[in-house]
Amino acid sequence: MPNRLWKGWVIYMVIMANLSEEKATTQVCPSCDATHFCDCSSMDLSTIPSGLTTDITGLNLSYNSIKYVRETDLLVGVNLRVLLLQFNQIWTIDKESFIFLGKLEHLDLSNNKLTHLSAIWFRHLFSLQHLNIQGNLYTTLGENPLFSNLKNLRYLHLGNNKSFSAIMKQDFDGITVLEQLEIEGQRLRQYESGSLATVNSINHIIINLNDVQVLSVMLEDLINSAICVELRNIAFNTANESSLLEAMSHSVMEKLVLKDVLFTDASVDKMFNILVHAEQLLELELDNSVLQGTGHWHEPLKIKRKSPMEIVTIQKLTIDKFYLFSDLSSLKNLIGNITKITVVNTKVFLVPCIISRHFSSLLYLDLSENLLADPTLEHSSCKGAWPLLQTFNLSQNTLGDLQMTGRSLSHLKHLTHLDISQNNFGEIPESCQWPENLKYLNISGTQIPKLTMCIPQTLEVLDVSSNILNDFRLKLPRLKELYIAKNKLKTLPDAPFIPNLVALRISRNKLTSFSKEEFGSFRKMETLDAGDNNFMCSCEFLSFIQYQEGIANVLAKWPENYICDSPSSVRGQQVKAARLSLFKCHRTLAVSLICILVVLVILFIVILGYKLHVIWYMKMTWAWLQAKRKPRKSHSHDFCYDAFVSYSERDSEWVENLMVQELENAIPPFKLCLHKRDFVPGKWIVDNIIDSIEKSHKTLFVLSEHFVQSEWCKYELEFSHFRLFDEHNDAAILILLEPIQEQTIPKRFCKLRKIMNTKTYLEWPLDEGQQQIFWFNLKIALKY
Repeated sequence: MPNRLWKGWVIYMVIMANLSEEKATTQVCPSCDATHFCDCSSMDLSTIPSGLTTDITGLNLSYNSIKYVRETDLLVGVNLRVLLLQFNQIWTIDKESFIFLGKLEHLDLSNNKLTHLSAIWFRHLFSLQHLNIQGNLYTTLGENPLFSNLKNLRYLHLGNNKSFSAIMKQDFDGITVLEQLEIEGQRLRQYESGSLATVNSINHIIINLNDVQVLSVMLEDLINSAICVELRNIAFNTANESSLLEAMSHSVMEKLVLKDVLFTDASVDKMFNILVHAEQLLELELDNSVLQGTGHWHEPLKIKRKSPMEIVTIQKLTIDKFYLFSDLSSLKNLIGNITKITVVNTKVFLVPCIISRHFSSLLYLDLSENLLADPTLEHSSCKGAWPLLQTFNLSQNTLGDLQMTGRSLSHLKHLTHLDISQNNFGEIPESCQWPENLKYLNISGTQIPKLTMCIPQTLEVLDVSSNILNDFRLKLPRLKELYIAKNKLKTLPDAPFIPNLVALRISRNKLTSFSKEEFGSFRKMETLDAGDNNFMCSCEFLSFIQYQEGIANVLAKWPENYICDSPSSVRGQQVKAARLSLFKCHRTLAVSLICILVVLVILFIVILGYKLHVIWYMKMTWAWLQAKRKPRKSHSHDFCYDAFVSYSERDSEWVENLMVQELENAIPPFKLCLHKRDFVPGKWIVDNIIDSIEKSHKTLFVLSEHFVQSEWCKYELEFSHFRLFDEHNDAAILILLEPIQEQTIPKRFCKLRKIMNTKTYLEWPLDEGQQQIFWFNLKIALKY
């Protein structure tokens, strides 16, 4: 074992022993997930935190203030796969800092302050696949080969725009295959020929420099290795500068990307001729570049060879005086094999007819985000233009006449997909011409208020989202997919008009519900996206959508995007979880149950009232209230009668033949009030009772079994009791004609029970010798 490795192993064992003796270590970076990846970014750390464990597989320390990586900082990182240290202040790293990171696969040291690089750092990183050392302050990659031990390295990012100035021949020793290599070198002025020649294969190389001479030498080394070459931030001002790219004409390069690149009229001619001779070049991409010129070259372009290029992508190409740009007819040999063209956000307002006709192999054309209008489209799509075109994207242009657009493209017999969204068509006519095989049409976001028969009947996919449609009543027998989101539809489209529909997106409309019958009418429906509508969660709707078998497999974004808007009791709840009351969902049943319950309650009350004599009490209460309503008489002693006699009709013989005779014939005589004799004819009997009691000094109650069975006796007893409490006098005299068992007295005679318990009563004796004493006591009671 080498001395350095042995020394490192001893240090590791000593520190691990010390760590094991500590009771607990505070976890400075506690945000670790289940995979043991710890995110300690943006925590203003000045050092690599302590408390790390051997379980950690990923450690993100980016965007901190770490300045120094010590030998002891990462001793426990034996299982570390990812280490991110970008955007710190690191200026030095100890030589043995990464000695135990043999499993590390991704290391990012970018955007720090490293002024020199050491091969010793990386010599034990046998598993490293991704390495980023961009954005530091070093000027070279060091004297010794930096990557010689990184046999598994596939992604390498190096260089900086401040001080990186030279690439030496030994810099890439040990690297044979790379998926991606990025070189940042705006100040790179020295490149030793052969530096990249040792790399056998580079799938994608990104070169960011501005020295064309250095670039030329570098491209020579990439002739047999680079598959995709991406050039950034470079200017080709003259033909001579373009000629320095000659090496590309005989390279294995299949794709060329030019990003933030400047061209001029003077450099374009040579550039095109080089690209034509690049036999392996299949794809060209321009991104955010500038062409200074108008296409008026001093000499016509002489492209004699047909280019093998198949794909061209141009995004945001700036031509300052685009409106003066001339005919590009001399580019005919460059475009014959192209099958796919994307020209986006480049202010294209016209494609010359002669150029359109030479796109003999073109299958895909994207001219979105440009300035094409109906007249210029008609010229661009002249007869014979784009003969094999299948897909055409014209979205975000300035088209305004749908009928004219369809007519301009109607000759494209192979066109199946057309995107003319985000134009401004508005009202559309009743009929239009279209390509005979058109299957996909996107007219979303075009301010269409109503669909007409202008829409082609051949469609299988139609996108009319983001318009102002109120309904969909268009017959499209072949339609399989309909996208009609962000409109104003209140119901699902009529299924008979679109019988083969498989997918429907009707989200963000004014749809409040849909029935089982409406849903079932789409017999082939596999996907329905009706989310983000204001659903009225009625009983019928909830019953259908919550219990319909298999509906969850059809509804897209179910249940999170299906929310009740009404009624208020379930507003804001998911349709799946909403529950309404029994009364709302089964009103007839609920009303029937309530009616039955009311009838039962009434029946119960009637029975209970009968048992408890409630009706009798109510009558009594009413009579009492009537009596209370009468004006109160003054408390004078001018009574009409000495006593009012309350007795049962069955006891009338004793009362009338015996008691009345004894009292009214006494000396002095007593004047008694009897209902048979003294009640006023035609007057309500209750009023007669009340008036007679009030006109009498006393009230005589002849108690017997017959008395307690008499309702009118009960009235007389009650009114006497009222008088007893209202006037605070002792007006009641009880005569017990015969013994009465207390249990035989009905419960409604509660007043009688109370009076008998609180007042002394006279008992009629059966012994004739005692009867005279009875009459004496009665007369005494009547006088006082």
